[in-house]
Amino acid sequence: MTDLEAANEEFFAAFEGADLDRMEALWADGPDVACVHPGWAMLRGREEVMRSWALIMANTPYIQFVLTDVRAEIFGDRGVVTCSEHILTAEEGSDVGFVAGGSLVTTNVFVRVGDEWRLCLHHGSPVLNQIEEE
Repeated sequence: MTDLEAANEEFFAAFEGADLDRMEALWADGPDVACVHPGWAMLRGREEVMRSWALIMANTPYIQFVLTDVRAEIFGDRGVVTCSEHILTAEEGSDVGFVAGGSLVTTNVFVRVGDEWRLCLHHGSPVLNQIEEE
């Protein structure tokens, strides 16, 4: 596993663990940081992006990701990771317990800061489930 792939895994581990400190340590600094959560408008700037993660983590009692089709490419001091996220989540107070969260395709763009990869763009887009015709 490359350092870039490890940084991408750290992103999902921080999200699953609702660990805002880990998430903050992973993101780059500056106004060029951007994030698109599924169904949200573009968020720009580290402060706005970190507020969004705090809000999501505070309102997500449980989330788990199964990643497939992970591809990582490095372009100098930039790294791009694309993948499919298959999400399992739980609703608080639900008798059902777990609820399938669906699937997303994700692009994470990292920048090398010293010897570490820092996230500068996260974009998650929902995949509509298609029912096969019989």
